[in-house]
Amino acid sequence: MLEQAPAAWLVRSAVAAVWLYEGLWCKLLRGQAHEFAVVAAVPRYGPRFGAPFLLCLGVVEVAIAVWALTGAAPVPGALVQTVLLIALNASGLLWARHLIPDPAGMVVRNASFLVLVWVAATLPPGA
Repeated sequence: MLEQAPAAWLVRSAVAAVWLYEGLWCKLLRGQAHEFAVVAAVPRYGPRFGAPFLLCLGVVEVAIAVWALTGAAPVPGALVQTVLLIALNASGLLWARHLIPDPAGMVVRNASFLVLVWVAATLPPGA
């Protein structure tokens, strides 16, 4: 067991940084064009609503970054992050697996990230 855990601000900052990168850079600033191709692959709705959906998702992800950074309501925050990440991963794998460069790696990275999210949720408020 660790004698001293990392500072709470560091753990929360790491979680927030991932959401900020995903929301701001990948979606709002369109830094990852392949994400638009992935949502466009959703049958019937993707081509029509994919881009607006990703822009809205980017706003949500930036809001989650702020939420994670504050440490407010950490368990509900971790639950929201978990549900969103599982839904996004499942949707991507279901409709656009062929467009995701490394589906297994995506799942492993996101599962590991969720461990960090839940570690952040266990940190004392204001720490």
